[in-house]
Amino acid sequence: MAEGGAVKADKAELTACWNITWKNPYILKLACVAGIGGLLFGYDTGVISGALLYVKQDFESVQKNTFLQEAIVSTCVAGAIFGAALGGYVSDRFGRKKTILVADALFFLGSIVMATAPVPWVIIIGRILVGLGVGMASMTAPLYISEASPARIRGALVGMNGLLITGGQFISYLINLALTTAPGTWRWMLGIAGVPALLQFIFMFFLPESPRWLYKENKVDEATAILEKIYAANEVVSEIKALRESIEEEKEMEASIGKDIFSKLKGAFRDAVVRRGLKAGVTIQVAQQFVGINTVMYYAPTIVQFAGFASNQVALAISLITSGLNALGSIVSMAFVDRYGRRRLMLISLVGVIACLVVLAAVFQQASIHSPAISQSEMQHFGANSTCPAYLKNVNSPKWGCMRCLKVGCAFCANGASQFRPGACLVSSKDLQNACKGEHRLWFKDGCPSKIGFMAVVILALYIIVYAPGMGTVPWIVNSEIYPLRYRGIGGGVAAMANWSSNFIVSVSFLSMTKALTVAGAFLMFAGISVVSLVAIFFLVPETKGLQFEEVEKMLKNGFRPKLFGRRSQAAADNNA
Repeated sequence: MAEGGAVKADKAELTACWNITWKNPYILKLACVAGIGGLLFGYDTGVISGALLYVKQDFESVQKNTFLQEAIVSTCVAGAIFGAALGGYVSDRFGRKKTILVADALFFLGSIVMATAPVPWVIIIGRILVGLGVGMASMTAPLYISEASPARIRGALVGMNGLLITGGQFISYLINLALTTAPGTWRWMLGIAGVPALLQFIFMFFLPESPRWLYKENKVDEATAILEKIYAANEVVSEIKALRESIEEEKEMEASIGKDIFSKLKGAFRDAVVRRGLKAGVTIQVAQQFVGINTVMYYAPTIVQFAGFASNQVALAISLITSGLNALGSIVSMAFVDRYGRRRLMLISLVGVIACLVVLAAVFQQASIHSPAISQSEMQHFGANSTCPAYLKNVNSPKWGCMRCLKVGCAFCANGASQFRPGACLVSSKDLQNACKGEHRLWFKDGCPSKIGFMAVVILALYIIVYAPGMGTVPWIVNSEIYPLRYRGIGGGVAAMANWSSNFIVSVSFLSMTKALTVAGAFLMFAGISVVSLVAIFFLVPETKGLQFEEVEKMLKNGFRPKLFGRRSQAAADNNA
C-alpha cells in the first residue's frame, strides 16, 4: 500500500490480489499471519454464544441472573475498549509487531483462566484479559496488513482480515457443536481459543516490523529491505521517496504538537483533516455495532431459542449456518470492495439490514402473539407445587400463553402430543426440567414453540447475508486508510475504541432489552438506529477506493460532499486550487 507509489490502483479486483500474491507469496504470508488476530477476534465473538448455554447449566446463579449472563459476554468487550485505546499508542510507540505479540500473550493467558474457572467471577476475569488482547489486535492487525500491502490490493488483503474474523466465528460454532456432549463442555470451548494465539505469537517472531513504522524510526535499511520484497524493482524508489516525504512532514508535526498520546490526541482534534477522518471512521465503527450484529453473534443460539427451538444442539446447529453465511459474505466483500467501492457497499448493506430487521421484528411479534396457551390439566399432571407461583396469583392467568409464562421467570413444558398445543407453566428448576424432558417433552425457558419460528431463522440468515459484505468488513478497511500517517495509530485506536464501546453497550444490554421491549421491540429499535446510520454514512463517509494515502488526505483537506452535492464540491475545490 503506497504512500505515494508509482502504481496507482485502478481496478484492484480480487483476481488482481490472487495474481500479485501468487507471484509474490511474501505479501500473502505477512497478511495471513497478522490476520490470525482477526481469527482470534472472530473465535471469541462466536464461542461465547455457545459456551453461555452450558455455563448456565453448570452455574445456577448464571441461569437465574440475566445481568450475570450479560456480564460474562460483555466484560470481554469492556476489556477490548481499553485494549483498543492502548493499542493505538503502543503500536505507534513500540511498533505493530510488538503490539500483536502482547495481544497474543494476553489472549492466551485469558483463555487458560476461563478454561480453569471454578466460579463465574473467574470466567469474567479471563474474559477481561481476552478482551484486552482482542482490542489491541482489532486495530493493530488491519494496520499492519494495510502498511505491508500494495495499494492496488490493499482493500482485498485488509478484507482478508475480515474474512478471518468471520472464519473464526464459523470455526467457533463448529467446535461448539462438536463439544456439546464432551465433559466440561464450555471449558474446552473457551480454552481452545489459546491455540491460535500461541501459533501467531510464534509465527510473528519470523516476520518483520511494518516498513512504514521502521522508516519513521530511522531504520531506513530495514524498511527498504522489506519494501523490496513487497514491490517490484521499478516501484521501490518512488515508494521510498514518497514515504520519506511523508515521514519528514510527520516529524515536523511531532515537533510542534509533541509525541505523547495526549499531545497527539490534542493535535489530532485540532487538525481539520484528521477530524474529518475521525467523523467518517468513528461513524462507521459505531454504526457497525448499533445495527445489532453482535447481538446475533454473541447471542445467536439464544435468539434461535427465542424463535422456538428448545434444544441447545439444534440452536447451535442453526447458528452454525448463520456464521457460515457471515464468512461467505466476507469473501463477497473481498471480491467487490475494490471494484465497487467501500461507500457503496456500506450503503447497499444498510438498506438490506433495515429491511431484514423490520421483518424480523414482525415475525417475533407474531410468534409472541400466537404462542401456545396454558393448560390447567397439563400443570396438574406435574403436581400443584410445580405450577408457576405468578400464574396462581394472577386473576387473568387463564388467558396466559407461553410467552407470558416466560416473562415472569417461569418455564414452559410443551404438550406431549404436540408442542403447539396448550402446555404447562411451571417453576423453572432442574428437577422439573428433567421431569419434563423425561416424558419426551420440550422444555422452553427463552422462547416459545412457534409455527413461524423458522421464518425468524430465515430472516436472520438474510440479515447476515446483506450485513457481512458491507457493514461487516468495510469499516475496518476504511479505518486502515483514511488517516494521515502521522495520526494513523491514534486515529485507528480512537475508532476501534468507539467500535468496542458501542459493542459493549449493545452486548451488555441486549438480554435486558428483550425483557423490557420484547425481542420484537429490540430488533425494531436496531432498525431505527440503522436508518440514522444510513443517513450519517451518506453525508460523512467519502469513497477511498484505489486512492493513495496522500490522495485521501487531499480529499479530506478539500472537504467531502456526497454525490448529491458533487458538482458544487468540485467547483469549490477548483476555486480553492
